[in-house]
Amino acid sequence: MKHLFCSLILLAGSMLAAQNIPPELVGKWVIQRELPMRTISCWGEKEAKAIIGTEIEYTADSFRWKDIVVKHPTVTVAVVSAEQFQRENSSPSVNGSQVSFRQLGIDAQEMKQVSINHAPAEITGDTTEIPGDEVLLKNRNAIVFSVCNVYFEAKRLRP
Repeated sequence: MKHLFCSLILLAGSMLAAQNIPPELVGKWVIQRELPMRTISCWGEKEAKAIIGTEIEYTADSFRWKDIVVKHPTVTVAVVSAEQFQRENSSPSVNGSQVSFRQLGIDAQEMKQVSINHAPAEITGDTTEIPGDEVLLKNRNAIVFSVCNVYFEAKRLRP
Protein backbone atom coordinates (compact mmCIF):
# COMPACT_ATOMS: atom_id res chain seq x y z
CA MET A 1 0.00 0.00 0.00
CA LYS A 2 2.82 2.41 0.76
CA HIS A 3 3.73 4.77 -2.05
CA LEU A 4 1.43 3.87 -4.90
CA PHE A 5 3.56 5.02 -7.81
CA CYS A 6 0.88 5.72 -10.38
CA SER A 7 -0.58 9.01 -11.46
CA LEU A 8 -4.26 8.18 -11.29
CA ILE A 9 -7.16 9.24 -9.17
CA LEU A 10 -9.61 6.49 -8.32
CA LEU A 11 -12.88 7.92 -7.08
CA ALA A 12 -16.19 6.08 -7.15
CA GLY A 13 -14.87 3.69 -9.79
CA SER A 14 -13.65 6.34 -12.24
CA MET A 15 -10.05 7.21 -13.05
CA LEU A 16 -8.75 10.71 -13.74
CA ALA A 17 -5.20 12.00 -14.19
CA ALA A 18 -3.82 13.49 -10.98
CA GLN A 19 -2.05 16.82 -11.26
CA ASN A 20 -2.04 18.51 -7.87
CA ILE A 21 -2.45 17.89 -4.19
CA PRO A 22 -6.20 17.96 -3.40
CA PRO A 23 -7.45 21.36 -2.13
CA GLU A 24 -8.74 19.84 1.13
CA LEU A 25 -5.16 18.87 2.04
CA VAL A 26 -3.52 22.19 1.07
CA GLY A 27 -2.28 24.11 4.12
CA LYS A 28 -0.05 23.67 7.15
CA TRP A 29 -0.50 20.81 9.60
CA VAL A 30 1.18 20.08 12.94
CA ILE A 31 1.84 16.53 14.04
CA GLN A 32 -0.01 16.37 17.35
CA ARG A 33 0.29 12.84 18.65
CA GLU A 34 1.19 9.24 18.10
CA LEU A 35 -1.87 7.02 17.89
CA PRO A 36 -1.80 3.96 20.15
CA MET A 37 -1.67 0.97 17.79
CA ARG A 38 -0.70 -2.66 17.94
CA THR A 39 1.92 -2.66 15.20
CA ILE A 40 5.40 -3.96 14.59
CA SER A 41 7.53 -0.94 13.72
CA CYS A 42 11.05 -0.13 12.59
CA TRP A 43 10.92 2.99 14.81
CA GLY A 44 11.33 3.21 18.55
CA GLU A 45 9.88 5.72 20.98
CA LYS A 46 12.76 8.17 20.42
CA GLU A 47 12.15 8.46 16.65
CA ALA A 48 8.37 8.68 17.08
CA LYS A 49 8.57 11.44 19.71
CA ALA A 50 11.04 13.41 17.56
CA ILE A 51 8.40 14.19 14.91
CA ILE A 52 5.67 15.27 17.34
CA GLY A 53 5.24 19.04 16.99
CA THR A 54 6.82 19.21 13.55
CA GLU A 55 4.99 20.80 10.64
CA ILE A 56 3.85 19.40 7.30
CA GLU A 57 2.93 21.82 4.53
CA TYR A 58 1.04 21.04 1.35
CA THR A 59 0.58 23.44 -1.55
CA ALA A 60 -1.16 22.67 -4.83
CA ASP A 61 2.16 21.53 -6.33
CA SER A 62 4.52 20.77 -3.43
CA PHE A 63 4.89 18.96 -0.13
CA ARG A 64 7.23 19.85 2.75
CA TRP A 65 8.21 18.27 6.05
CA LYS A 66 11.00 20.05 7.93
CA ASP A 67 13.62 20.89 5.27
CA ILE A 68 12.57 18.12 2.87
CA VAL A 69 10.62 19.58 -0.06
CA VAL A 70 9.03 17.62 -2.90
CA LYS A 71 8.11 19.85 -5.83
CA HIS A 72 5.62 18.85 -8.54
CA PRO A 73 5.01 15.36 -7.13
CA THR A 74 2.88 12.68 -8.70
CA VAL A 75 -0.21 12.49 -6.50
CA THR A 76 -2.61 9.57 -6.24
CA VAL A 77 -5.99 9.94 -4.59
CA ALA A 78 -8.06 6.85 -3.80
CA VAL A 79 -11.11 6.04 -1.76
CA VAL A 80 -10.29 3.11 0.52
CA SER A 81 -12.83 1.12 2.47
CA ALA A 82 -12.35 0.27 6.12
CA GLU A 83 -12.09 -3.41 5.17
CA GLN A 84 -9.51 -2.77 2.43
CA PHE A 85 -7.41 -0.56 4.73
CA GLN A 86 -7.39 -3.17 7.48
CA ARG A 87 -6.54 -5.97 5.03
CA GLU A 88 -3.66 -4.00 3.45
CA ASN A 89 -2.18 -2.74 6.73
CA SER A 90 -2.64 -5.72 9.05
CA SER A 91 -0.82 -9.00 9.31
CA PRO A 92 -2.75 -12.20 8.68
CA SER A 93 -1.28 -13.40 11.99
CA VAL A 94 -3.04 -12.27 15.17
CA ASN A 95 0.45 -11.73 16.63
CA GLY A 96 1.39 -9.32 13.83
CA SER A 97 0.43 -5.69 13.23
CA GLN A 98 -3.30 -5.03 13.39
CA VAL A 99 -4.62 -1.69 12.11
CA SER A 100 -8.20 -0.54 11.59
CA PHE A 101 -10.11 2.68 10.98
CA ARG A 102 -11.69 2.27 14.41
CA GLN A 103 -8.25 2.22 16.10
CA LEU A 104 -7.35 5.39 14.17
CA GLY A 105 -10.47 7.13 15.47
CA ILE A 106 -12.15 7.01 12.06
CA ASP A 107 -15.88 6.37 12.23
CA ALA A 108 -16.53 5.95 8.49
CA GLN A 109 -16.83 3.02 6.09
CA GLU A 110 -14.46 4.68 3.60
CA MET A 111 -11.90 7.45 3.54
CA LYS A 112 -10.01 9.47 0.96
CA GLN A 113 -6.34 8.51 0.89
CA VAL A 114 -3.70 10.75 -0.71
CA SER A 115 -0.33 9.31 -1.72
CA ILE A 116 2.56 11.55 -2.77
CA ASN A 117 5.26 9.90 -4.87
CA HIS A 118 8.81 11.09 -4.18
CA ALA A 119 12.40 9.95 -4.35
CA PRO A 120 13.56 7.97 -1.31
CA ALA A 121 14.20 10.28 1.64
CA GLU A 122 16.73 9.85 4.44
CA ILE A 123 14.78 10.32 7.66
CA THR A 124 16.35 7.90 10.14
CA GLY A 125 18.02 5.26 8.02
CA ASP A 126 15.15 2.89 8.83
CA THR A 127 12.71 4.27 6.27
CA THR A 128 12.56 6.24 3.02
CA GLU A 129 9.10 7.61 3.87
CA ILE A 130 8.50 11.28 4.58
CA PRO A 131 5.95 12.02 7.31
CA GLY A 132 2.72 12.97 5.54
CA ASP A 133 3.54 11.41 2.17
CA GLU A 134 0.53 9.08 2.44
CA VAL A 135 -2.42 10.31 4.47
CA LEU A 136 -6.01 9.52 5.28
CA LEU A 137 -8.19 12.64 5.34
CA LYS A 138 -9.84 11.96 8.71
CA ASN A 139 -11.86 15.16 8.58
CA ARG A 140 -11.49 18.77 7.47
CA ASN A 141 -8.96 19.52 10.21
CA ALA A 142 -7.24 16.18 10.87
CA ILE A 143 -5.13 13.75 8.88
CA VAL A 144 -3.73 10.37 9.86
CA PHE A 145 -0.54 8.80 8.50
CA SER A 146 2.13 6.30 9.40
CA VAL A 147 5.88 6.30 9.25
CA CYS A 148 7.64 3.01 9.77
CA ASN A 149 4.26 1.55 10.84
CA VAL A 150 3.87 4.09 13.68
CA TYR A 151 0.62 6.04 13.26
CA PHE A 152 0.25 9.77 13.86
CA GLU A 153 -2.46 12.40 13.76
CA ALA A 154 -1.83 15.92 12.50
CA LYS A 155 -4.15 18.90 12.92
CA ARG A 156 -4.59 21.79 10.52
CA LEU A 157 -2.94 25.06 11.58
CA ARG A 158 -5.28 28.01 11.51
CA PRO A 159 -4.06 30.83 9.22
